Amino acid sequence: MTAEAKPASPPLTERQEARRRRILHASAQLASKGGFEAVQMREVAEAAGVALGTLYRYFPSKIHLLVATMQDQLQHMHGTLRKRPPAGDDAAARVADTLMRAFRAMQREPHLADAMVRALTFADRSVSPEVDTVSRITTAIILDSMGLQHPTPEQLSAVRVIEHTWHSALITWLSGRASIAQVKIDIETVCRLIDVTTPRDAP
Repeated sequence: MTAEAKPASPPLTERQEARRRRILHASAQLASKGGFEAVQMREVAEAAGVALGTLYRYFPSKIHLLVATMQDQLQHMHGTLRKRPPAGDDAAARVADTLMRAFRAMQREPHLADAMVRALTFADRSVSPEVDTVSRITTAIILDSMGLQHPTPEQLSAVRVIEHTWHSALITWLSGRASIAQVKIDIETVCRLIDVTTPRDAP
C-alpha cells in the first residue's frame, strides 16, 4: 500500500445505512424542489434528522452528496429496468429504449436532474470514486439491455461513447439547447455503434 492509498471502508451497519438513505432522500427532495442551489448541507442535515457533523462524515461536500444521489437514482432505475426489460428486436433498439426511459425519468424531475448533472460536471478528483460508481452503474444498465455478460473491448468502447452521448444529451436538454425529439434521434444514432462493434458470428 502506498502512502496515498486508503484502506477500504468497513461496510455500513444497518443503522448507518438507514441514516445514509435518509440523507440521500433528503438531498433528492430538496433538489427536486429547488435544484442545485436548494441543496444546502445544513438543510439536508435537518431534513434527514442528523447532525451537520454526521452529514459531513458521510459526504464531505455537496458535490459528493449529489453525485451519490445520482448513483442512488440510477441504482433504483436499474432495478426497475430489470423488472420491466426494454423493448426492441436487437441490442441497439433495446439500449435506445432503455436510455430514453432513463431520460424520461430525469425529465419528470428536471430540478433534480439538473442538480445531479451539475454535480457531475463540477466534480474534481476527490469525487472520482463516486463518479466512477455512477459510470459503472450506467455501463451495467447498457450491458444488461444488450444482453451481454462478456463484452469485447470494442463493445465496451461503444458503451463508453453511448454513455458520453447520453450525458451530453442531458446537459443540452437541461440547458434548453436540445428538444426531446433531438435527444431521441441522437441516442438512437449513437446506439447503432452496437451493431458496428458486434462480432459477425454473434447471435
